[in-house]
Amino acid sequence: MSYNVHGLKDDRAALITLLRELAPDVLIVQEAPRRFLWRQRCATLADDAGLVVAAGGLPALGNLLLVNVRVQVHEEWCLRYPLTPGRHMRGAAFARCSVRGGDFTISGSHLATDPGERPAQAALWKEALGRLEGPVIAAADLNEGPGGGAWRTVGDGLVSSSAAAPTFPATLPARLIDGLFVTPDITIEKYEVVQSDLARRASDHLPVLADLLVPSS
Repeated sequence: MSYNVHGLKDDRAALITLLRELAPDVLIVQEAPRRFLWRQRCATLADDAGLVVAAGGLPALGNLLLVNVRVQVHEEWCLRYPLTPGRHMRGAAFARCSVRGGDFTISGSHLATDPGERPAQAALWKEALGRLEGPVIAAADLNEGPGGGAWRTVGDGLVSSSAAAPTFPATLPARLIDGLFVTPDITIEKYEVVQSDLARRASDHLPVLADLLVPSS
């Protein structure tokens, strides 16, 4: 599951109820806590959702990877993109994981709202993704749709959610800017943009949910 939670500014009770109902094995979060008390706030979000922190938070500038206890985390690291003066610093989070004999790496990012910044950030994230071995699951708020250059950069050689329903704004979705990308060795068995009342109250984005079949090692 990939979800921009809008800095937890919206209906938190709806958010937690939604996460508990959907119960993802992996939750890739954008706009998670990244400033004051970020460790406690990220840990509380994970605990409230029935998950644990795998990677991210402040080191990944608001990108957070949460997993349930079925998923074993072997390694985690973060990437920061260069700062453009006057803009927000952004980055990406990574975690190498396994579940039931299947190894994979998850990564999440949130690209700039400024179209001048996005291409370089997309290229840096894509370069980092390209160095990974084995199955990869990547998700992001790209702040542009499948026709954009950043989306095409990230999606090159990957299977993406480019035919999905719009995800933003949640109350009247008109743009698909939240993408899920997997290496071809991963099978997408089911894919949906969750459009329930809970989802519309929980954040200004709708969450992306997928059932993925990871090859056994």
